[in-house]
Amino acid sequence: MLAGGAAAVVAIVVAAVVVVWGGSSPDKHEASGSGAEDSGTVASRFLLAFTEGNADAAAALTDDPRAASVLLADAHRGLAPVSVSARLGQVTPAATRATATFQVSWTITAGQVWSYDNTLDLVAADGRWLVHWSPAVVHPKLRAGQQLAVRTRAGKNAVVDRNGRPVLTWQAAGTQVAEPGVAPLLVPALQRTVSERSQGGWSVVATDVDGAVQETLFGQGDVEVAPLTTTLSLPTQAAAQRAVDSAAYPAMLVAIQPSTGDLLAVAQNAAAGAEPKALNGLYAPGSTFKIATAAALLESGAATADTIADCPATARIGQRTIPNDDQFSFPPLPLHSAFAHSCNTTFAQLASTLPPDALADAASGFGLNADFTIPGITTEAGKVVATTSGAEQVESAIGQGTVQASPFGLALMAATVARGDEVTPRLWQELATSVNTGYRAPSREVIAALRTMMREVVTGGTATRLRGDGVVYGKTGTAQFGDGSQANGWFAGYRDDVAFAVLLLGSDSSRPAVTVSSAFLGALG
Repeated sequence: MLAGGAAAVVAIVVAAVVVVWGGSSPDKHEASGSGAEDSGTVASRFLLAFTEGNADAAAALTDDPRAASVLLADAHRGLAPVSVSARLGQVTPAATRATATFQVSWTITAGQVWSYDNTLDLVAADGRWLVHWSPAVVHPKLRAGQQLAVRTRAGKNAVVDRNGRPVLTWQAAGTQVAEPGVAPLLVPALQRTVSERSQGGWSVVATDVDGAVQETLFGQGDVEVAPLTTTLSLPTQAAAQRAVDSAAYPAMLVAIQPSTGDLLAVAQNAAAGAEPKALNGLYAPGSTFKIATAAALLESGAATADTIADCPATARIGQRTIPNDDQFSFPPLPLHSAFAHSCNTTFAQLASTLPPDALADAASGFGLNADFTIPGITTEAGKVVATTSGAEQVESAIGQGTVQASPFGLALMAATVARGDEVTPRLWQELATSVNTGYRAPSREVIAALRTMMREVVTGGTATRLRGDGVVYGKTGTAQFGDGSQANGWFAGYRDDVAFAVLLLGSDSSRPAVTVSSAFLGALG
């Protein structure tokens, strides 16, 4: 009992937890004998509607529904929360007025939560309790004519490409692509990396109707954070995406800059799915692996580029019969010509004389057994192990059997030939790639011979479709899978300082991969 004849104050504690989108309903406390809801129940109902983003329902429980509806809707729109929760604390009623404390938490994005304590004033009017409306209901410092907004970084760009063009920009709810269709396969990785590296620097502000910040209510205000620079080239990425989108089969393309190891483009068409198989999907590389087989022959001294060898339509080697595609044959010809025409029988016969670990060692020289940790992405170059039988040896020589590689791995192989040295791939200029398992490139003499052989593939071999696309070096490949009735098509090569690999699943020929390669190179100009 208070002195001066003041009325008694009774404290009612309501432990209601209100969570947006499917949270538990508040407890009901009916006014004794009247059938009307008491102040605590009205406060709970208001907070439930408020956290659900139901501005009209919340406003209907106030004494100024029109003004309340506008500001409550603006608050949810300005903060764009993932979720909102509120906990009703102590309700202190009186005859015609009451107060209710509560705590509200806005989850802006993962790891970004804004929480604060506030108080509701409630008034009794016409036999019912209503929340007395003012902007302070939303936040105690909010005033008439103000709105809530999230500010992230003063620098608008979160990620830029190698030429400074925006890839991701900061938005209220996180990062968004600067332009539709930009590097769709890599956007999640870019967003994840920049979010992990750019914690802090966000705030909730009160603005005027024109968006000018009048007060920072939470956080550090606008904090200048320099964008991360990806090695991607947006023009190269666009060319790669258009090229794979033109294919009638599931298609993938990876492009690497040999001189720097920069990933320039990673693209898949819709038929290839959303998982980044271009970076870590392992497939039999087919005759593209003859780059490694040729290197093994040259390094061992078993042959030179000018060694004359047979190229029959089929060859029986031990218990394995190896055919050429479409059973073509040539009279005895130099190894470089057998490479250009992709004579399976030539390479299988010669490789059968090599030691069991020769092909695995040669593959390692092009990075196919290397392992890298590149921030934001998971890559798998390939897997080539020492053979355990003669049959396995001849199958591996033509990129079948246990030999596996990804488009990323074959782009790395092509980049190694182009550079003449090891290549460490990277996706970021500021963030280093960790080399978990490195590799040593073949000798200069072997690289020089391979370059000549890969050029002949284009000038007079299986990839003459590319003769009009500049000075291109490469190797085609067709690799059977499953029961052998279907095959994937490959092309791996380089032009100038762009190395790349193209894979088309189920194309049954390398010709569609060559066509996609031509479309890619043509778009680069």
